[in-house]
Amino acid sequence: MAGKKATRVPRAAYEEELLRLQTELVKLQEWVRATGARLVVIFEGRDAAGKGGTIKRVAEHLNPRVARIAALPKPTERERGQWYFQRYIQHLPAAGEIVLFDRSWYNRAGVEHVMGFCTEEEYQLFLRQCPIFERMLVEDGILLRKYWFSVSDTEQQDRFRKRLEDPLRRWKLSPMDLESISRWEAYSRAKDDMMVHTDITEARWFVVESDDKRRARLNMIAHLLTSVPYHEVPPPVLDLPERPASTGYQRPPRDLRTYVPDHAAKL
Repeated sequence: MAGKKATRVPRAAYEEELLRLQTELVKLQEWVRATGARLVVIFEGRDAAGKGGTIKRVAEHLNPRVARIAALPKPTERERGQWYFQRYIQHLPAAGEIVLFDRSWYNRAGVEHVMGFCTEEEYQLFLRQCPIFERMLVEDGILLRKYWFSVSDTEQQDRFRKRLEDPLRRWKLSPMDLESISRWEAYSRAKDDMMVHTDITEARWFVVESDDKRRARLNMIAHLLTSVPYHEVPPPVLDLPERPASTGYQRPPRDLRTYVPDHAAKL
């Protein structure tokens, strides 16, 4: 990563600002729902660049019926016989929805191209069609935001090592991730070529420096909020009703139900 390495954001300052930004994200959500806007946010970057953690913080306090995460698995045999963009189209938002793509159609410009999972003809076709596809989305009114999480080779290596040693995060590490270490320069060239072809005026790429995960999360969320012309939508007025008087209902005896053991009592 070019430039002087930034100092790590202190945890207290990070947590305070993250909560403020997440409060604004809820306001953004309500604006999207009230106005019928459609928002697509694409998260791309190298393995262990911090995409997943950022997506988690973005979606943490949002209504899953309004904001959903699209993390598509390996394409099926039928999907491999479709137009490449077809499997992604069905995940685009309807009016009043937000979709967060944890990786996206840009798989073809990255892992598929570098690892040889697509042909050179398929790759070149993607580079030609992607700008057209995204212009169509924007022209139809979709708010499209694209973020590339940039991590240095040394930081990525350190994160891989921690995942390997941590049983709670070991599942995040795959043979494909480890393969990316030996193909660092190939992925770099693929990213550069992708940017040249798809960093268009209608849908720009925004690079998030992510060696410091806290800084990356704050910077990305703050940028997203400033890029959308949302405003606070007054919530509906709700009155908590008084609980009515009992009409004689009694709960069944406890021994008629099967309760989970009180594990917490042993702590």
